[in-house]
Amino acid sequence: MKTLLTSNISRYLIAGVLGFSLTACNAISRISEIGEVPKLSKIENPAPPQPISLPMPAPQVATRQANSLWRPGSRAFLKDQRADEIGDLLTVVIQIDDKAAVSNTTERTRANAEGAGLNSFLGYETELGRIFNDNLNPATLVDGESTSASKGVGSVDREEEINLRVAALVTQVMPNGNLIISGRQEVRVNYEVRELMVTGMIRPEDITSTNTISYDQIAEARIAYGGRGQLSDVQQPRYGQQLYDIIFPF
Repeated sequence: MKTLLTSNISRYLIAGVLGFSLTACNAISRISEIGEVPKLSKIENPAPPQPISLPMPAPQVATRQANSLWRPGSRAFLKDQRADEIGDLLTVVIQIDDKAAVSNTTERTRANAEGAGLNSFLGYETELGRIFNDNLNPATLVDGESTSASKGVGSVDREEEINLRVAALVTQVMPNGNLIISGRQEVRVNYEVRELMVTGMIRPEDITSTNTISYDQIAEARIAYGGRGQLSDVQQPRYGQQLYDIIFPF
């Protein structure tokens, strides 16, 4: 028991030291940026480090009719302007208006009572007093009672509304023709940077004639919208409080 307690204490101390080191580095970085505007990220390769691998059907070769000037899947007589190759751009329209209200109440009550006796057992019931003590009553060998009660109430009331448009880049073409897209946007206003990131998989036929696609037509969509800067720092609890909330057991 003592060894287990010592091991747990050691783990908490190590976690505390690591957490303090990380937060200290973050604090030093923030101190060095006092009075300066938040820096924008560098333009990097948006393609994932490893190509996405998913189950795909066998590739199909498009057939063309003889003496036909029309290309299958084309929406324009001369050329389809929609994105379909690596490096092409398209616009992702994000219009999220979600509302959710959930209320749940759970209540449970339980009462248990047990009683057992051994008034007569071939005359040997009196021998129990020699084994235990003279105050033993064979008629009340077992007498137990327990009660328990629990009540839980939970509710969720959420409302989100986001209207954004962001340009995304085609980073990969899957064997069945689906496209992997990735887009990122940063806007700095005074000392606050707003970031928008979207990535996922789309079908070329879902792209509109204006080269746009809705966010709800993106498979495996990852959409992030947030910020960093002075206002975002004020909205977050201090790192000491966050560490205290994690390690405090009560």
